[in-house]
This record gives sequence, C-alpha cells and structure tokens, in this order.
Amino acid sequence: IPRALPPHFPPHAHPSTPNPNFFEFMAEPEKDAAVAEEEECKVEFKPLVQLNEVDTKTGEEDEDVLYKVRAKLFRYSNDTNEWKERGVGDVKILQHSANKMIRLLMRRDKTHKICLNHYVNADVELKENVGSDRSWVWSAVDYSEGAREESVFAIKFKDSDVAAEFKKEYEKAKESMKEVVKGAEGAAEKGEEAKGDEEAKEDGAKEEEEKKEE
Repeated sequence: IPRALPPHFPPHAHPSTPNPNFFEFMAEPEKDAAVAEEEECKVEFKPLVQLNEVDTKTGEEDEDVLYKVRAKLFRYSNDTNEWKERGVGDVKILQHSANKMIRLLMRRDKTHKICLNHYVNADVELKENVGSDRSWVWSAVDYSEGAREESVFAIKFKDSDVAAEFKKEYEKAKESMKEVVKGAEGAAEKGEEAKGDEEAKEDGAKEEEEKKEE
C-alpha cells in the first residue's frame, strides 16, 4: 500500500523527487498575500475632523536675522560640575527692527524648543574652549527657560572656520549694541534734564504766585 504524501506536497510528487515547479508552487500564497497587502495599502481614509491651519507666533516676527549657523550648545551645571548638552540647531543673531536690540537665539531641531535666549552684552568676550579651535565659551543672563538665569555656555561648530566666522559676527553685534546702549542712555539723560526743567519751572511759578499773594 503506497504511503500517503504530506499535505503540502503536490499529489504527483514525492519528497525525494520534488516537482521542478515545487518552489514556485509554495511561493504562490506569499505572492497572493503580497498582492493583497499592496491592495490594502492603497485604501484612502478621510479624516473625521478637518483641522484649520493656525498661524503660530514665534516672537521673531519683528526681528531681522543678522547671522545664522548650525551648532551644538552646552551649558555648565553648577549642581553636577559638568557640561550638559542643551541641543543641536541653528543659532541666530537677531536684531529688533524698532529698538535695534540684538540677542542670541537658538532652538532645538524638531521640537523647536528654545535652548538659548539672551541679549548680546557688549562687555562679554567669547573665550576659546580649552583644547578646541571650533568652540567658544561665554557667560550670559539667559531667559530660555522663561525666568532670568545666569549661565555659562559653550557652543561647538563643525570646524574652526565656522567658529571664527561666528565670533566675527558676534563682535559686530557687540559694537552695534554699544551704540544702542549709548543712544538709550543719552535719551534717558535728556529725559531727566527735561523733567528737571519742568520741575524748576513749576517751582518758579509757585514762588511768583506766593510773592503776589504777599
């Protein structure tokens, strides 16, 4: 009595002498599955709720980009006495179109969360990071977390040429900020002088009235 063949073999084949079309026969279910999967992927689903586009404000609408370059930022932690990475992204030198104030701003890639945000201080120098010609260190009063925080930053660029270019643009921003501060101080002094003149006039008017009453 001939032995029954396993169900996965064609009825005319024997395990020792497989049909030449055996592997093609076995692959047909996979082909069918692939076709079914491909057809299933072509199905389009329409969203149940249509969302309107929202115009998001970044706070940079009234500022001009003086310089922008990609970099990696670090901040020194006084708690652990070590450098901690703040993020990778584009660091910008921005100038306000009205008051001409200049700040450094950096957002993390993908999340766009602010990791650096402070005004350029004309008295702060960029210092070369020890052992690197493509990194700078400086201190600043930072507002990236919303509150005022005195911080020490280090920023790293892809090569020394980019690092030198960043410092050049930073120095230009410092000179511009010196003029802005001088102008603000001059306006404040003029305001104080004008206020003093008004007070003097009022005092003189009071004295004249008192003399007339006497």
